[in-house]
Amino acid sequence: MSLHDRAESLKAKHAALENAIEMETRRPLPDNTQIHDLKRKKLLIKDELSRIGSGPH
Repeated sequence: MSLHDRAESLKAKHAALENAIEMETRRPLPDNTQIHDLKRKKLLIKDELSRIGSGPH
């Protein structure tokens, strides 16, 4: 997998996590533990994107 492909894969995962966070926060009784875990995973992906030189956009 090329660096570009890896970055694109990470961007897709980042967007999916953002969507999952949004969906969870809109539930009548959001699971704060799940939201925290999703945000942590999203941050790890953002950090990896920064290391390889491509932002999460």
